[in-house]
Amino acid sequence: MRIFDPHIHMTSRTTDDYRAMHDAGVRALVEPSFWLGQPRTSPASFFDYFDALLGWEPFRASQYGIAHHCTLALNPKEANDPRCTPVLDALPRYLVKDSVVAVGEIGYDSMTPAEDHALAAQLQLAADHGLPALVHTPHRDKLSGLHRTIDVIRESDLPPEHVLLDHLNETTVEAATDSGCWAGFSIYPDTKMDEDRMVTILRNHGTEKILVNSAADWGRSDPLKTRKVADAMLKAGFTEDDVDEVLWRNPVTFYGQSGRLQLDTPAPDLRRPLHEGNSILRGGE
Repeated sequence: MRIFDPHIHMTSRTTDDYRAMHDAGVRALVEPSFWLGQPRTSPASFFDYFDALLGWEPFRASQYGIAHHCTLALNPKEANDPRCTPVLDALPRYLVKDSVVAVGEIGYDSMTPAEDHALAAQLQLAADHGLPALVHTPHRDKLSGLHRTIDVIRESDLPPEHVLLDHLNETTVEAATDSGCWAGFSIYPDTKMDEDRMVTILRNHGTEKILVNSAADWGRSDPLKTRKVADAMLKAGFTEDDVDEVLWRNPVTFYGQSGRLQLDTPAPDLRRPLHEGNSILRGGE
C-alpha cells in the first residue's frame, strides 16, 4: 500500500513518527506552513521557518524514505497581525522554489477584513506562479466561512480545480464539491473527522477529487491516520484501487498541477553510524 499524506506538519513530529509512517506505507507528504502556536512577531521568523521547510525537513524525511514537499503562505491567524503582513511581499521569492507545490495554508480563521485581503492576495500569487492553493476552512462558523471562501475564490484568477478546500466535514462537503474545488478531510483522534465518518462520506460522495490527511501537528493528533482510513475503507468493502485513488493518486494529481512533485525517494539507509548517538544523520560521510 502506498500513501501520500497531503497535509501534515512534520516540524512538530519526531523521527520515530517518520519511521512509523514509512512502515505504514507513507512514501510522500506535503507540509503546509502554519501557525506554530506561539505568535510570531516579525517576518524574519517566517523566513527562518520557510527555510527549514525547504531544507531541513526534506533532508530529515529522506532518511526515512519519504518524499517531502511543502506549501508556503501567510496563515490566516497571523494575517491579522500587521507585524507579519510584510510576509506577503516576500512570498514570491519563495514560491519559485522546487519543492513548493502550492500556496498555503490560506483561508479564514476569524473572517476579518485582514484575512479577506490575505486570502485574495495569496490566491492571486498562486495564479501568478502557476501553483494550486491549499485553503484552510475555519474551525468556527465552518459553513458560513466556507461560503465566504468560495465567493473569494470565484472572484480570483485561480480556477477552482486548482484549489483544495481542507478541514471539511459532513456540513461542508456538499458545498465544497459543488464549487468545483477539491475536497480535503483531516482525520483526528478527538476533533474534526474520524475514520468511520470518513468512510461514510466516501460512500455517499464517491472517491473523485477527495483527499484524506492526518494534519498531525503539535496538538493531540496521529500521523498514522491516513493508514487507518485506508484500513477502514478496505474493511468497509472499498477496493484496493479505491484506496489507492484516495490515498495516493488524488493527492498526486492535485499537487502535480504544480509540475514540481518529486516522488522518487531513495530507500532509507539507517545503517550508517550516527554521530555520538544522535537520532538523525548530519550530512556528509
